[in-house]
This record gives sequence, structure tokens and C-alpha cells, in this order.
Amino acid sequence: MAAVSLAVATSVVAPAAVAQQKFINVLTGGTSGVYYPLGVALAKIYDEAIEGARTQVQSTKGSVENINLLVQGRGEVALALADTIIAAAEGNADAGFPQPVETLRSIAATYPNYVQIAASEASGITDLEGLRGKALSVGAPASGTELNARAILGAAGLSYDDLGKVEYLPFGESVELIKNRQLDATLQSAGLGVASIRDLSASIPIRMVPIPASIADTLGAPFQAADIPAGTYDGQDEAVPALAITNILITSSEVDEELVYEMTKALFENLDELKTAHPAAASIDPATATTDLPVPLHPGAERYYKEAGLL
Repeated sequence: MAAVSLAVATSVVAPAAVAQQKFINVLTGGTSGVYYPLGVALAKIYDEAIEGARTQVQSTKGSVENINLLVQGRGEVALALADTIIAAAEGNADAGFPQPVETLRSIAATYPNYVQIAASEASGITDLEGLRGKALSVGAPASGTELNARAILGAAGLSYDDLGKVEYLPFGESVELIKNRQLDATLQSAGLGVASIRDLSASIPIRMVPIPASIADTLGAPFQAADIPAGTYDGQDEAVPALAITNILITSSEVDEELVYEMTKALFENLDELKTAHPAAASIDPATATTDLPVPLHPGAERYYKEAGLL
């Protein structure tokens, strides 16, 4: 009888223990970008701050894939570019979203991505027009970076057909091809000081190609004119005009409200730890985290901001 009672007790306790586990898959980007190290740091914060959390970090192709994985229920939190989120919410088929995605919810505006074009000095490229006839990597196919490339080239009166060669490669692979003289330039939408361009500038002489403020005016929100500060990369002695787009920490309306509340709270209570993962995190500010969000706040995040007096 005792054995039977124990078995029954075990069968009752086990499901309850499993129910307390909180699975958090953090969707990031390529390992040579900024999303990935920030995602790793976020997962560590969640592990330590959220009771019962079981986290993992998934390297992806970036914004578009992250949104699709959230929609499929294969992730709980992700980083994505504001313009890609808008394209998803509106149902932009050219961007990879044949139907409007209605379940996306914001957690926080984080740091700006800078659209940065790095060219080998040997290529002779000094401006956007100089890309004509040259070999350019525009990021993984249908990634947030690649969508940025299409938009910027179009605003400059160029298309992929005007380039000598188009490669759809992650940041790290693009840099290796430039080093080996198989590619002239790489367009990368990432935080300032992205590891891939730092590696390139430390290896060969490069030139950061300016993107005029007029391009931002043509494209409109969420694109903004911004400068890459002098000294960001080796050999870059002057500030270089570029475009900035805010990265948003997003989730799905299907994710539990309490879990999103705990993730939001853990993020802002451990910002210093996140800043050690990458300098880009220094731009994350709770005072501006709810500004100009492309999709509504998740109720769990909204609850945190109200409690903190930020809404």
C-alpha cells in the first residue's frame, strides 16, 4: 500500500514541477554581429533572475527569421529592426511577410543599428555611386540587413542590377571575402563597433562609405541620419555619415504575461551586466524604452513600466 501511495504522490508532484519551468528561447542573429552577444547576456540574466527559467540562445539570420520563429511559437523573445517589424505588421510580401503579423508585441526599444558600408581601400569606393559595378555583400537573404540594403540603394538610385556582383552572406563571411580580394564591400546593419568590421579594419586598409542624410529624408521613419564617430574602426579618422534604425526587443502576444513581466524587469534591473556584453547596450535606457515602438507593448512589459513609473 505504501508503494502504491508513493507512486500516486509522485505522479501528482511531477507535472506540477514541470509546470513551474519557464522555457525562454532567445532569438538573436549571426555570431559575428551584436544580437548574439547581447542574447547570450540576456539569457544569463534570465537564468539568474527568473525562478524556474530554462534558457537557450539561438543564432539566426536576424530580424526576419526571428519574427517568423516567434510567430511559429519557437521563441519567446527576440531582437529585430523597427523597419522589419513594421513590414511584418503591415504584411509586406517583398520583405518576407505575405500576411500581416498581428501577434508581435514590444518589450523595449533598445539600441540603434547603424547601417554601415565598409569597403576595401583597394576597391576605390568612396561614395554610394562608387558601388556601381562593384561586388557587395548585402547580408543573409531577406534578413533585416538585406532589407536595409535594398531600401538604401533604391533611395540612391541604384539596384542590385547596377552592382557587379551581389553576395548574400553573414557579416563574418563577408569580411573574409574582402580580405581575400573576392569582394569589394560589405553593408552591415549592426551596432557601432561591430566585431566583423573591427576585424576587417584591423586586417586591411578600409574606407567607411558615407550614406548622406538625404537618404534618411527620402526613406523617412524609422530611418534617421546619424554619424559613425571617428575612431570607431582602425584608420577611421573622421566621423562618417550613416543611417540609424532602432532595434526592438520583441515577443509574441501568445507568451505568458507573467513571464514577459519578469523578463522586462530582469532586463532593466541588470543593465550594467548587459553593457559588459557589448558597448551597443550602453544606449538602452528605460526612460526611452517605450518611445516610437512599431507594435504595441506586451501587457507584461506594460505592467513593469507602470510599476516603475515609466508610463
